[in-house]
Parts: sequence; C-alpha cells; structure tokens
Amino acid sequence: MPNPSRLRAAALTAVLVLSVTVAGCDSDAADKDEDPAAQELSWKDCPAPSESQGGGEAPSALPNDDQWQCTTLKVPLDWDEPKGDTIGLALIRAEASGAEEKQIGSLVFNFGGPGSSGVASLPAFANKFAHLRTRYDLVSFDPRGVGRSAGVECLSDEQLDEYFQQDATPDNAAERRALLEDTKAFNSACEKNSGKILPHLRTTDAARDLELMRQALGDDKLHYFGISYGTELGGVYAHLFPKKVGRTVFDAVVDPTRNPEQGSLGQAKGFQLALDNFAEDCTSKQEPCPLGDTVQDVKDRIAGLLKNLDSKPIPGAFPRELTQTVATSGIAQALYSRDYWEYLTQGLQQAYAGDGTVLMLLADAMNGRNENGEYSNIAAANVSINCADSKPRYTTADVEEKLPQFREASPLFGDYLAWGLLGCTDWPVPGAVDDPAVSAAGAAPILVIGNTGDPATPYEGARKMADELGKGVGVELTYRGQGHGAYGSGNKCVRDAVDGYLLDGRVPSPGQVCS
Repeated sequence: MPNPSRLRAAALTAVLVLSVTVAGCDSDAADKDEDPAAQELSWKDCPAPSESQGGGEAPSALPNDDQWQCTTLKVPLDWDEPKGDTIGLALIRAEASGAEEKQIGSLVFNFGGPGSSGVASLPAFANKFAHLRTRYDLVSFDPRGVGRSAGVECLSDEQLDEYFQQDATPDNAAERRALLEDTKAFNSACEKNSGKILPHLRTTDAARDLELMRQALGDDKLHYFGISYGTELGGVYAHLFPKKVGRTVFDAVVDPTRNPEQGSLGQAKGFQLALDNFAEDCTSKQEPCPLGDTVQDVKDRIAGLLKNLDSKPIPGAFPRELTQTVATSGIAQALYSRDYWEYLTQGLQQAYAGDGTVLMLLADAMNGRNENGEYSNIAAANVSINCADSKPRYTTADVEEKLPQFREASPLFGDYLAWGLLGCTDWPVPGAVDDPAVSAAGAAPILVIGNTGDPATPYEGARKMADELGKGVGVELTYRGQGHGAYGSGNKCVRDAVDGYLLDGRVPSPGQVCS
C-alpha cells in the first residue's frame, strides 16, 4: 500500500523519480572515537547512485563544466550519546559560480518526503536554482535513514511490487484483516532489516544533523531552502537553534499544528481541490475535453473507473496489473504538478480503454520504482520517519469512525487517506510527539510560501507555520497557483521575492500575494 502519509510532504519527488539522472555518495560508518564536531569534509567526484537513491548514472557537469562534488558527514547515531557510534550522511554540492568576494556561503536544501534523497534531487533541479548559485554553494544531503545515509531497508523489490498492489481501501472484514497483516509484515521487515537505526529517525535528530552540517560547512548561520517536509525539518531546526538561523525559505509548507489525522484530512480536501481544478481546466478549453463534458462528468467517470478496478484490475506495466489502489496513487501523483495534467489525461483515456500503463508508471513514480523494477528506499524511509515522529497509533475502529469525514472531504481520496492512518500500527518504535515544535523566537526572518492550489500541503498550513514560528520570524507570502510548491512554478513574482531575500537580504512585506 502506498502509505498516504507520504502525500503529506512528497515535495518535488513527484517530478524527480519519473525521469532524472542522479548521483550518490559513500556513507560508511565513521570511527566512533572521532569527535564529529571536529571533522573536516573531503569533497570528491560523485559516484553513480545506489539503488536506494533511485539508481542511474552520475550527474552531468554543471553549465560552466564544474563537476558535482560529494562527501560524507559523520553524525552520532544517537544524539543522546554524541561520542558513541556514528553513521555517515551523504552530501552533494555545486560550488558557487559567481565572484568569490560576493559569495555568502552554503545554501542547504531539503526536498521533502520525508524520504527524498537530496543527493539525487539537487542535480535534477539545479537549473531551477542556477541564479541562487551565483552567491551560494548549493548543498543537499540524504537525511538519516534515506538513500546512502544509513538507509532503512524493509521489503525486497519483488515484495514491494506485491505490497503496492494490495487493496488499501478495504470494503469488508476480510479485506481489513489483509490490510492489517500486510502493514504488520512491512513494519516487521523494517525492524528485522534496520532495527538499529529506527529509534533515531526523528526530525529532531535530523535537525541536530543540520546543525553539525552547518559547522562542518564552515558557515556562521544555516542558510536553508526547505520544501514540503523540508519546511517541518527547517521549523524544528529553527526551534532548537534560533540564533543559528540564516536566510531561510519554506515552500509548500507543512502545517505544524496538525496531528496525522488532521493532516490527512487536510490532504483529502487538498487533493480533491486539485482534482476539481484539473477537471475545470479540461472542460473549460475551446477543444472538447476527452474525459467528460462537465466537471462533474469528469469526476464521475474517474470514480467509476476506480470502482471497477476494485474488483476487475486491468493490464498495467507488464506483468503487473492496475488495481484500484495503484490507480489512485497514479492520479494523486499527477496532481502534484500542473505539468503532469496532460499525463493524467492520457493515463485516464488509456485506462478507460483497458490499458493501465500510464497510470501505473505515475504510481511507480510515487513509490520510487524505476524502469528496471528497482525501488529507492523512499517508502521505507517515509514510514520510518513519520512513525518515529508521530505519537498517535490508530486502529481499524478509529478509521471506521472517521471515514464519513474523510469521504465528505473527498469522495475520491477520502478512503485512501483514512485507511493510510494505519501505517504506524504495530510500528516497533514509539512516536515522539503529536505535532512538531517550531516556535523560534529570536530567529532571523523565515520566508513562508503558501500555494492556494497545493494538494499535498494545503495553503492554510503556511499561515499556521508563520504564526507558530512567531512574530517577526514567519513572513508569509501567498502564491495563487496550482501544484505542490511555488518557487519551482517559475512565477516571476515568487522568484523575485525569494531571490531578493536569499541573495540580497531583502525581506518581502508580510502578506504579499503573487498570481
């Protein structure tokens, strides 16, 4: 089952895993007798990525023929015992392209998930951040538990193929039992294969890693660009180290005040809004919409397709079949970016004709599966980090009680997201908190960008994050657009605001609106 909690903050992974070439870094465990705070980073050419990072080849040279560089940062496995065992975090950077006297330092990116490999993501999106590179070394990393940073391992590739095709929206007692059994089997495999790292995957642990990273990079302040879950990580960092916050941007903002149930319910509304906007766009053009004559007609046909797939899957990417769950994942994946609406249209047309290939490939992107049938560890890392963070553990009775609310929020995605609340049932490690602490009195201004059409991190979360950060810290900017995030949309108003702050220190006026 695609854990719907991953819809909470998948960031740019929606684009990334479909078509990019990426790089990896070695992350051998460090000598525990060394003091991690005293280390010096040794940058080298990047090797090819590991399967856990998504596979592929090393990244191509940067526009000025500079090469991407990789290294390993040693961090404590357990921050309560900083002189104990260590793990290695994989880092990647593109050195600043502008004049040395104008350089500011490092700009560290987290692309979300949780579970996205920053080592893979940064080269994939480097062109979007080229202007920022004029004054910053662009840096990203695989957070602990991700990719080559002590990556969590759960099921094999073959087992994951079967796991993701299971029925994630049970209709009867037998299907509910099967869902619980499959969830327990997944979680037990994580404990068996990665039990040592599981207790140390909280966002507070990753935030402490960020602080050590800042020191190793030689920066007085952490300049940071967090996207989706990366905004939660950035908020936790700001709470723990407010005086070390440098120029910081949060885009596609996670609402820090919501527990998993509230967050998933908000996502149900967000993805339904995105689907409504997709249907409106299709039916409002001069040429006829191939999916239906009206908005309701488009949505009714999609609902009918999913209902039929529940009992009668159709051929997908051979030899797998497109099930109801896989199709729902594929539709959700396409709603992350307006650029993918054309693929959603194509996938739905094919599915109506009995061919589930495109929708399945979109679902593969959600689940981290490449064309060779190999999975990155995004699913394993996502579950592990979310379950380490979140204290609530839900039962089938809890979900059944909440189903009416979820169905009202979204007839299409409500069941899918409600049953996803079972993802941490029987998890071997207790969750840390109900919601993250992000108050950061005394921190430098943090630019918080909300997108009114964002399906995965609904717009209201930006205001909540800005409020929680505190007066004078959270500076909210609204983008009236579609898709997950704002900066990557290319909107000039958003880019000018972000670049003006990161490059020149100009803080936008609170409440600015970009269309």
